[in-house]
Amino acid sequence: MSRPIHSLLGVALAAGLLVPGVLSGCSAARAPGQEAIAGELVVFHAGSLAVPFRELSALFEATYPGVRVKAESGGSVDLARKIADLHQPCDVLGSADTEVVRKLLVPRYADFNIEFAVNEMVIAYTGKSRRKEELRGDNWWQVLLAGDVAFGRADPDRDPCGYRTLMLLQLAEQHYGLPGLAGKLQAKDGNRFVRPKEAALLAMLDAAEIDYLFIYRSVAQQHRLRMLLLPDQVNLKSHRHADLYRTASVQVRGTQPGESMTQTGSPIAYSVTITRDAPNRRAAEAYVALLLSPKGREILARCGQPAIVPARADDASKIPDTLKPWCR
Repeated sequence: MSRPIHSLLGVALAAGLLVPGVLSGCSAARAPGQEAIAGELVVFHAGSLAVPFRELSALFEATYPGVRVKAESGGSVDLARKIADLHQPCDVLGSADTEVVRKLLVPRYADFNIEFAVNEMVIAYTGKSRRKEELRGDNWWQVLLAGDVAFGRADPDRDPCGYRTLMLLQLAEQHYGLPGLAGKLQAKDGNRFVRPKEAALLAMLDAAEIDYLFIYRSVAQQHRLRMLLLPDQVNLKSHRHADLYRTASVQVRGTQPGESMTQTGSPIAYSVTITRDAPNRRAAEAYVALLLSPKGREILARCGQPAIVPARADDASKIPDTLKPWCR
């Protein structure tokens, strides 16, 4: 005798095959009165989320065949400004810094902010990098300051990785007791090797145009780069050192022309939100639910980006019911 459909759906939910509150992308399995999840879903995401979100989007499209994900990768600050300043249509934003969403989008352009993953800063390099044999945890700044060595970093006005690099340099100056170190490293080569997107920096590293790169550990792992791990007092990873991180700050471009805002150091936390004017809200909720579910956490883990379990929400009252099972 066949099992009742509600029993089968319960088993599927328990196994993590379907996300809570959304049954399926095919009309045969949807709840009565609910429209099928279909159409275009626009996802903006940080460059450092490119690999896990590509896998997540493929899984989402396989789960909901009526949906096509249109993804755009870039610096989180740039992407948030496209929503707030240029009013570009967007359903989901995955940001490399939870503060970007808080400062630029909530409450006018988004109602909630959910922290879902962590990371840390490293120095990445390749087998072609000059002076790689000399690089150690107690002299990396000397190697980077050498005249024949070039290193790249992201633009702090456009990408959290950029201002986190400058925070890292400030923390390193304190940790190693080397006054003026941050200024020397920031001033070396001016802005010659500063780029708005990680993809450009990774291409420069691969082509040996630069020898080293300040980047997230997950990105270095995904691209099979060599990396130098840094102390927790410097790498913006540990909540134990949150008070120390707050001693580092960077002035970046503000929300209006000519304005600036201060970004203060904190443990790295990625966040996700759905815009207030999301063109495809039902699909957006299903996509975020998949990201926060065990299936999404597995993808993040494979990509070297540990998930926050359960995910941390700024305001539980603002979170859609479909996402509440995965948040606190």
